[in-house]
Amino acid sequence: MNLKKFLPMLPVLLLAGCSTTFTRLTPLQQPRNPNNLYPVEVQFNSSQQSLRRDSLKPYVLVNGEMYPLRPEEMVQNRWEGFVPVPAGASTVAYRFKFDYLYNSFGTPPKPNSAWSPQYQLKIIDQ
Repeated sequence: MNLKKFLPMLPVLLLAGCSTTFTRLTPLQQPRNPNNLYPVEVQFNSSQQSLRRDSLKPYVLVNGEMYPLRPEEMVQNRWEGFVPVPAGASTVAYRFKFDYLYNSFGTPPKPNSAWSPQYQLKIIDQ
């Protein structure tokens, strides 16, 4: 392969090797509860070698508010938290955000974020 043809494609090839996946572990629906707080859980995986795992700060975003997640004990890469749902609401939209630092050549670590798709939680009256 001609080197001049390969070099312009190098950034694309390097980025293609980094993937981030979110696996929602929360049921699609939950029964209404008296405290109006509903558990959510996510698994976060990234193949980005430069990501500094000790810098992960996970959140769940609900109605414009971010709530921190905590790591699950005994299970790696899984995070849990609670989302508030108003008493009369039957659904809530939420998404996960992971802030982190990544290593960069010749400079201090740089900040970045990864966002999950938006999910819906349905609240069922019993």
